[in-house]
Amino acid sequence: MSLPAAAWRERVEFERRLVHAGGTLYPVPYLLGWLSWGETRVFLGVALAVVFALEFLRLVVGLDHAVYRTLTREYEADALAGYALYQVSMTGAVLLLSPTLAIPAMWMLSVGDPVSGALADNDATEAKRPAAWIAMFLVCFGLAVPFTVPAFGSNAGVTVAMAGAAPAAVADGIPPVIRGVPVDDNLTIPPAAAGGMLLAVAVVG
Repeated sequence: MSLPAAAWRERVEFERRLVHAGGTLYPVPYLLGWLSWGETRVFLGVALAVVFALEFLRLVVGLDHAVYRTLTREYEADALAGYALYQVSMTGAVLLLSPTLAIPAMWMLSVGDPVSGALADNDATEAKRPAAWIAMFLVCFGLAVPFTVPAFGSNAGVTVAMAGAAPAAVADGIPPVIRGVPVDDNLTIPPAAAGGMLLAVAVVG
């Protein structure tokens, strides 16, 4: 028996958030000492290449299997899917940043975004409600502090964490729309967080 539309969408969004949260594991081998940061960069680079190959098969070749149909939103049907943009921003953070800033930026996307998404009821082109903004900021701040305080000291570390969490919350809460198409926050959250933290480090670090 097929699910009603609302229940089906709720299930799909839950499944998407589970996949989303899976990216939290990317830096774990580095944190456990199993991989160097250089090896982590190679791993993310290879994963990005695989994702681009899958998107080529979907968009150009026409391989549209059940997983794509289940987890892809309507506005992603003829463009890069959210998981591909997710991989781009995750890989960019690893390639361009030190672990101290890259890991919080990655986790702000993989953990913060699903939390705020669970509290939001907005369409892809609409701003999220205040509760989602606040939750996103608090989660992102809490994820960054364990990295920034040891690296920069108590006062500067808190400032750097806040400087990353605030733009991450804005990137999550207000989706930019280009020619009527929303830019997925999977692409914007890590760069926004990284930019804020780098600016704060330059000022107070």
